[in-house]
This record gives sequence, structure tokens and C-alpha cells, in this order.
Amino acid sequence: MQTSLLPSLLETRAGKEADRILRACVHCGFCTATCPTYQLLGDELDGPRGRIYLIKQVLEGTPATRLTQQHLDRCLTCRACETTCPSGVHYSRLLDIGREIVEAQVGRSLSRGVQRYLLRKLLPYPARFRIPLRLGQWLSPVLPARLRRKIPRPQKTGAVPPQRHARRMLLLDGCAQSVATPNTNAAARRLLDRLGISLVSARGQGCCGAVSQHLSAPEEARHFVRRNIDAWWPYIEQGVDAILVNASGCAVQVKDYDGHLMQDDAEYAEKATRVATMARDLAEVLSAEDLSPLTFDTSPRVAFHAPCTLQHGQKLNGVVEGILRDAGFTLTAVPDAHLCCGSAGTYSLLQPGLSQQLLGNKLRHLQSQGPDVIATANVGCQLHLQSGTSVPVRHWIELLDERLR
Repeated sequence: MQTSLLPSLLETRAGKEADRILRACVHCGFCTATCPTYQLLGDELDGPRGRIYLIKQVLEGTPATRLTQQHLDRCLTCRACETTCPSGVHYSRLLDIGREIVEAQVGRSLSRGVQRYLLRKLLPYPARFRIPLRLGQWLSPVLPARLRRKIPRPQKTGAVPPQRHARRMLLLDGCAQSVATPNTNAAARRLLDRLGISLVSARGQGCCGAVSQHLSAPEEARHFVRRNIDAWWPYIEQGVDAILVNASGCAVQVKDYDGHLMQDDAEYAEKATRVATMARDLAEVLSAEDLSPLTFDTSPRVAFHAPCTLQHGQKLNGVVEGILRDAGFTLTAVPDAHLCCGSAGTYSLLQPGLSQQLLGNKLRHLQSQGPDVIATANVGCQLHLQSGTSVPVRHWIELLDERLR
């Protein structure tokens, strides 16, 4: 693709990066075939190729409009287009650049601005998020069924083992996950303990920064990155094996700490690269271990939903499915498994109409073979899917832990 970006932009690192990404695009349109919003809306501007053109126009000097912003907002950042693209276009990074520039030019209405601000100031902070969540759980019996389904039920975590092994990994507790689905981390602690690995929670760590980054607040995201690096660094110097992340959405973010967010930070850039190379999704850790003690003779039928951040962001498609099959679980077929469920971080709250359509399609496919349970690898997907079905939705590590117990 030929470009003519504004000279002032080409003097910046982001502008040069955007120019490289745009030039890699060959207009083929393969990306539209796997784009969830294009499939729903049938509008070229609600597919990757159309959004690329919109961003290109803004970078070349065409003023952004609310309509430009709307088309960019509708993108799930699922990255299915990156999996499909034969030219390796880094679309998600171009989208981040475009969204930040459009945000600066167009701004937000008061209601939209307040909504996004509250999400940034609530979800990444477990102590704050716990208050409305517990209130909703307490009021759940008297709420309308539509609202009640959206509130996750309290989880019992059970006992967790002490730190007793020479092999140690840092654990990113997560923000929303640590409050809404705490049994995910507890199950991981128990199972890895049986494999001779202790998980360590570093005091002072927090949100991975994804919420802020995807809501066009990059400096706020950098704050979370620095905070985590400071909390983890003493343990890294002591020789921990890895940084374990149980939510695939957080894992893809931590693995990108060496990307554009910290490139210009003289104090943290090198440390951020080290952290990114040590980050491991739970699926990567278990796929490298001997799991023969975890094999069962009979197991429930499982429909596995591979989050976009697992299959498109981390390129770990099929890894969890292999672990579950080897452990004896029967996996049901899931049509259109590459498509997003509509959760996508805060997307289900900011774009509820599109999100609910995607949820309905995804649940129809997941339940088409009559599974006993739906498993996934990301807290957002887990809560979103559970809001629309009576079939239990669990993090896949809970299934292994439950059978062992």
C-alpha cells in the first residue's frame, strides 16, 4: 500500500511504525472473511481492510470524525485478521496507533467519556471492583433474570498448598480474575504443586495494563507495566523459572511488554524485554510437563472455547485441546471456533448490541454437540459465556484440578 503520512508523524516512532504496517498491506481482503464484525454488519468499514483505510486517511491528514471513531470502536481487537493475513500485517498495533490519534482529535461525549473513565478506574483494581461485584451478588436474588445472569456467582477456592518446591514461578494474580473467578488461580496452584512447582504472588503487582491500553490511555498502561516490573524484578533476579499468567488476555499483554509501550523508557525498556521473554501462558507451562499422572478413564464431554487472545494473539491454537484430550476428556466439535465470543475485554460493556449477537452465535456453536461443560482460558470469556447459558462454564485448569481432587 502506498502511503503519504504527515511529515510530523513520520518523525515519531509511532508514525514510522504505522507507515511500515500500512505498506505491508496488499489490499487482498482475506481478513474480511474472518472478521466477526464484518460478518455481522457487512460494511467494508467495519472490517480490517476498511479500518486500515480509515486510519491511513487520518495519518495522512484527513480530519477524524465521530463516524471514524465509531468504526474503530466496533473492532474487537480479536486479531483473527492477523492469523488470516498472508502479508503479516500487524493490524492490532496499527489500530492502537489510530485509536489514540482519533481519540485526541474527536474526544468523547460526556456519557461515553465517563463510562470509559469508570471502567479504567474500577476493573484494574481488585479492591474497588470487589465492592460492586459483592453488592450485585448480594442483590442477585431480587434482580431481573437478565441482570442476574450477568453477575458471576461466588466461588469457593478450597485449600491451596504452601510454597515448598525449589522450582518457582511468579503468578500474575490478575485484577478482575482474582475477584470474580478466584478458583482459577487456586486450581493452578494445586495442580502445579503436584508437578513440583510453587507459584509465588509478588506483593505490589497489579493489572497487566490491557484495559488502559485498549481504552486509549497508554500512559496509564505504562504505569501498570512499571508497577509489575518493580514487583517482579527481585524474584527474577533470584532465578524464578517463569512468569505464569492464567488469563490468556493478560498473557498476550505481558508478552508484549517489550513492544511499543516501553520502547522509549530508558529505565524500564530492558527490564520489560526480560519480563516479556519470561511470560508464559498456563497452556505453555503444562504442555512442557509430564502430565501422565493426570490421565482419567472417564470424563465429561467438554466444548472448548479458545479465546482470541490464545489462538490469535499468542498463536497457541490447539495446545489446551491437546492437554485436555491427553488427560482423557472428550472434546466436542465447535463450528467456527476461530470467531470471537464478543467479550473482548470491555467490549461487551461498550458495544452490547454487537457483543450479544456474537455471544448468541458462539453459544449456539459451543452447545451444538451437547457438552456437559464449556471450558475456556480467559476470565472475560468465561463470565461472558456463562451469562448466556445454563451449561457450566469453567476455566480449563479447574477441570483438571477437579478430577484430581
